[in-house]
Amino acid sequence: MQPILDTTAYAKAVQQLAIALLERHPNLNNTVLVGIQQGGVVLGWDLVRQLRKESGLQDLEMGLLDITFYRDDFRTSILAPDRMNIPFSIEDKTVILIDDVLFTGRTIKAALDVLLDYGRPGRVELLVLADRKEHRQFPIQADYVALTVSTQRSQKLKLLSAEGGGQTLVLLES
Repeated sequence: MQPILDTTAYAKAVQQLAIALLERHPNLNNTVLVGIQQGGVVLGWDLVRQLRKESGLQDLEMGLLDITFYRDDFRTSILAPDRMNIPFSIEDKTVILIDDVLFTGRTIKAALDVLLDYGRPGRVELLVLADRKEHRQFPIQADYVALTVSTQRSQKLKLLSAEGGGQTLVLLES
């Protein structure tokens, strides 16, 4: 495994993303954050902490989205669902959809399908830590990207986070 971001670089990337988000949405009015399980949730909570630090806003809403039963490969493998928790309305709000890695676009397509079952957002913006854009299969692009990584299709990019606020790393696995 090859490290792409160490803990310090990851923290800087999260800070960059928070600043970019606040430039477009200075007070985050009518805006909610929704992290896609699992890596998007890890990134989402780190982003919430950074947004609170950068803006002083404490009442940010963060939801957890599970796409297990919306995946197009659901019928080909047995998958255990993750936790789903969107305890607020997304109706007419700006939803910042968060994922760790944007690869083919299939996860984001499934996430959009799930979101529409919860209501009709006014707008959806996509925030990702890493974009592997050369492998896109759907016409999906992120509004906020910390880094773009060139990879081979067979490689995997993983966000690893230790429980309890330890090290967070992004690794490229061949």
